[in-house]
Amino acid sequence: MLHFECDYTRGCHPEIMRRLAETNMLSTTGYGEDEFCSSARAKIRAAVGNDNAAVWFCVGGTQTNATVISALLKPWEGVISATTGHVNGHEAGAIEHSGHKVITLEHENGKLSAKTLRAYLTGFYNDEAWRHIARPGMVYISFPTEYGTVYSQRELEEIHSVCREYAIPLFIDGARLGYGLCADGGDVTLESLAGECEVFYVGGTKVGALFGEAVVFTDKDLCPDFFTAMKQQGAVLAKGRLLGVQFDTLFTDGLYLRISQNAVDRAGELKKILRDKGYRFHIDSPTNQVFPIVSDEKLRKLKEKVNLSVWEPHPDGWVIRLCTDWATTEEEIKLIKEIL
Repeated sequence: MLHFECDYTRGCHPEIMRRLAETNMLSTTGYGEDEFCSSARAKIRAAVGNDNAAVWFCVGGTQTNATVISALLKPWEGVISATTGHVNGHEAGAIEHSGHKVITLEHENGKLSAKTLRAYLTGFYNDEAWRHIARPGMVYISFPTEYGTVYSQRELEEIHSVCREYAIPLFIDGARLGYGLCADGGDVTLESLAGECEVFYVGGTKVGALFGEAVVFTDKDLCPDFFTAMKQQGAVLAKGRLLGVQFDTLFTDGLYLRISQNAVDRAGELKKILRDKGYRFHIDSPTNQVFPIVSDEKLRKLKEKVNLSVWEPHPDGWVIRLCTDWATTEEEIKLIKEIL
């Protein structure tokens, strides 16, 4: 079987495995206070161009989203998200379980617009009964989105401007951050993204690591008690150096972006094959997620040899998602071409 159902079907980049084995018998301080985590933090701060940033390491995406959101919101506040946002649809009610409402707004190609955000916030505070309603205390977006689309630098600036106007933080889910930064036609860099939000995370689980996400607060004083919030959420790894080694490796010699580019390049090859074979697309994603429309018969045949995600029904059959990843090979693309 070929695996194109998601971007975390493999283990980790060989260089990470080599360094984990190389450092395996070293004794270090726990809870992320070791030299590997310190080195990784310094490299991430340098990459985002912000010496004042606070960097923390969590194990997985849902855990990271739930911990950040619950740490920054007051008990009576909710988080704004597009209806397609991961925190709304694919996290088993983790945010609501923490006591916070997910306030959903309509999207366009998976993206939340500054216009829609401003209209909601204006309407909320013009409602004389707003004190009776869960208050919007944060905005959540994904980069890239669940549709594989990306925000432009201008779009990020416009959303962040609205957030600053209403004094609420912007939180960017970067589970697939590398693939968004390498998107075809994109103009966002790691440094420019970090300049347009209060907190984001660098996804490792889906981009070359065995597991792990690096949370970055662009102002270290925004949440000084984040470690305690992590502890309460079960997000502190005792052997924290396992996270430090991985991110230290990913941020050495540009490895993170190099392997992210591989996924985008292979996705581009896959899209060309699909176009040449006459497939239409539900959405034109510039990242590593590809959304062709297939008939019932074609879906059945594909599932005999390819693991994939069935996204949603379509008048002409089904929208499926095919994901490339940091290690997808040209040979795998050739093999799926024969099946398509």
